Order: sequence, then C-alpha cells, then structure tokens
Amino acid sequence: MRVLRSRLFAALAAGLLSAMAQPALAGGTDASPEMQVAALPLPPMKGIASWYGGRHAGRPTASGEIHSPHLRTAAHRDLPLGTFVRVTNLKNGRSCVVKVNDRGPYVAGRIIDLSERAARDLAMLNDGLATVRVEVLSHE
Repeated sequence: MRVLRSRLFAALAAGLLSAMAQPALAGGTDASPEMQVAALPLPPMKGIASWYGGRHAGRPTASGEIHSPHLRTAAHRDLPLGTFVRVTNLKNGRSCVVKVNDRGPYVAGRIIDLSERAARDLAMLNDGLATVRVEVLSHE
C-alpha cells in the first residue's frame, strides 16, 4: 500500500509540473463533463463507487468546502484534495468529471464516494453502487 501511494504521489507530482504550463481549469467545484483536460500519467483505478448525501449536505468536507449534493464532487482516501478525476460507470459507459474535496469512503472494498449529482450523472442512484473506472485528470 505504501509503495502504491508513493508511486501515485510521484506520478501526480510529475503530472502537475507539466500541467502548470497549461491554463487553469474553469468551473470551480461544479466540474462539467465537457472540460477538456489531459489525463495525467497515472494508471486508471477500477473498483466500486458509492454515493453519499442526506446528512452530509451543508456540512464541511475535509477540504473545508461545504458539501452540496448538487455539485460534482467526491471523497477519495489517497488523492490530494482538489484533484479532478473522470469517473466512468463500466455498466453503462456514462461518465462525469468530479473534484475530490473529501476523504473516504470508509467502507472496505470501495474506491470512491460520489455526490448525489455525480451519481445521477452515472445513473447509479437507484443501485447505490457501481463498478467504475477512475482516471486522474488534474489538480486545482
């Protein structure tokens, strides 16, 4: 696990250095799927995504932002806060770009927790869980 984290952070740092020469991302915390951003040289992650809302709405996230179920945001255990990732539902091919602004998920076997808006974009609200691919795009 430590080796994976070390490689992840090293690759992310290398990608950030090359991305610094490009224009900053627009759109704030409501990252739209139409954003044209190049993927950083990190291997995609595959696993189970869940979504969270309800009692989290209006409460601060790990980044200090207030959680809104209406924005495309996510919780991830290891990626730096402010990282933008593309999440693709492997069952139906739908994808969206989200900003990591919280920590989690805290359930074994899950790789990312999505806001209600992102879960709706991926058509996974009813199921609650989905097998997804997560691709790191850039850092805020």
